[in-house]
Amino acid sequence: MKLSKLIFALVPVILLAGFAFAGEAAPAASILPKQFGGWQISGSSRTSDDPAVADPVNAAVLKEYGFTNFESATYTRDDGRKLAVKAAQFADASGAYGTYTYYKTREMLSEQIGDGAASMNERVLLYRGNIVVDAVFQKLSAMSAAELRELADGFPLPTGNTRNLPDLPAYLPKQSYVKNTAKYVVGPAALQKVNSPLPSELVDFTLGAEVVLGNYNSSSGEATLMLISYPTPQIAADHLRRIDAAHPRSSQVPDGSPMAAGAILQGPIFDKRTGPMVVIAAGPLSPDEAKALLASVNYDANVTWNENTSFGKGASMAKLVMNGIILSLVIAGLALVAGVAFGGLRILAQRLFPGRGFDRPQSREFISLRLSETAPEPLSDGVSPSIKAG
Repeated sequence: MKLSKLIFALVPVILLAGFAFAGEAAPAASILPKQFGGWQISGSSRTSDDPAVADPVNAAVLKEYGFTNFESATYTRDDGRKLAVKAAQFADASGAYGTYTYYKTREMLSEQIGDGAASMNERVLLYRGNIVVDAVFQKLSAMSAAELRELADGFPLPTGNTRNLPDLPAYLPKQSYVKNTAKYVVGPAALQKVNSPLPSELVDFTLGAEVVLGNYNSSSGEATLMLISYPTPQIAADHLRRIDAAHPRSSQVPDGSPMAAGAILQGPIFDKRTGPMVVIAAGPLSPDEAKALLASVNYDANVTWNENTSFGKGASMAKLVMNGIILSLVIAGLALVAGVAFGGLRILAQRLFPGRGFDRPQSREFISLRLSETAPEPLSDGVSPSIKAG
């Protein structure tokens, strides 16, 4: 009896220990290939699902963008050159794009690699689907870009809506834009580090807000244009009132505002709402320049159908044939049911009302030509005896 109690007491402990061991033993998923473009991986790669391993300084930022796992490795070639590669994977392509804009600096040059890339000296930053890669060459060559293209093309693309990029950055006007200054932000940690004209308390990311910022040249220097997208126009209008209340012209914060006491904006700002977006212009802008910059942003509601289908041309033809067969079976079934119903109704009428309705003697007679009987001989004048006069 005591032995059975001891066994029952030890079972939960053993199970918990097994679960803990399994959790520790499960490695993070691999992202990087063993070889690409003549590069061979040297030693073993390092994998982790902790954003602090990928970037200890910006771990909170990576978490906001939907960080899932990380891998770093060193590659070598036969000539002894080395290439250090770091790759971070995110829950969707929007997170990868936001991380790419966060790390990209204005000094970088644009490159045609993956879905977007920028380089500075031996460093190349790129993103493909939901993966961001930071590659540092020991020495560049004429084929370095082509080698990274091969690496990027080998990454699997996300499926469904996780492959879609955010629409908000497309609303940034191109005129007077300072290149490589666009930043896509989805959380307060990143907003705090990109020199935003608004604090995160006013933006209120808890409601699903998205932000994109860009710098623009003005007559007195560089100004900042900030677009905040909210789920509905009503939420945007409410937050615009809160922003106006926090303007230096006002010393009061409206009731219900999530701002902390004393969180009043510094410096002049200009704002407006267009659809579910709040547009902020801040910096050394004259009223006319601010008005022109705000007027260049206008929300346009586009309805798109992006439901994924798994049917190609061959599958579509097979589906058409199958639907035709199903339709034929349905029609045949309806005809059979109608025939049985009509016959059953006739039999029921004969039993309930014998001699009437469908079973009357005259209704059973029909016209017969009697062609099998011997036809009468015609008269000499060719007139049939049945119609002979008199």
